[in-house]
Amino acid sequence: MATTPPVCNFGWKAPSFRLPATDGRTLSYIDIAGPKGTVVMFLCNHCPYVLGALDRIIRVAQDLNALGIGVAAICSNDATAYPEDGFGPMQELAQERGFPFPYLHDESQETARAYGAACTPDFFGFNAAGELQYRGRLDAHGRNPPPTGARRELYEAMRQIAETGEGPRDQHPSIGCSIKWRAEDSA
Repeated sequence: MATTPPVCNFGWKAPSFRLPATDGRTLSYIDIAGPKGTVVMFLCNHCPYVLGALDRIIRVAQDLNALGIGVAAICSNDATAYPEDGFGPMQELAQERGFPFPYLHDESQETARAYGAACTPDFFGFNAAGELQYRGRLDAHGRNPPPTGARRELYEAMRQIAETGEGPRDQHPSIGCSIKWRAEDSA
């Protein structure tokens, strides 16, 4: 079922975390932060919204890295109920697709809760000071291929943030599959 997160809370500080990455490292927000900003995105392996946009997500991450913006993805889904979102399948997907960003496992779901993540994909764009400036979608096309020349909303917002420290005021929420919370946590 599709879920839409809330809009941007400008200036909200990025919560810290320390999570295992699919490449064997354990990383924190400070480790992934770029000199001009940071994108923290919540993804998973099975969501059709993520899978349909994955090529575009990878391209945006590469382009943002070139601008000095750090990028990381976090999977917080309940791997007991959704085994395809477990750490082993995460490692396989990251390697198969050549992710240009760390793919982190939030088994406790504490990081997703701290960020207020609502869906996959869900994008949080921070300026160099770690202040939220973008909470929106990748682009207007969701899981469908965009037409040639379509706006790249996340990329454009983060480029503006890298240049000015401030995000655009006109933002559209992401849409995707809901975070798959553990049964004992959803009550």
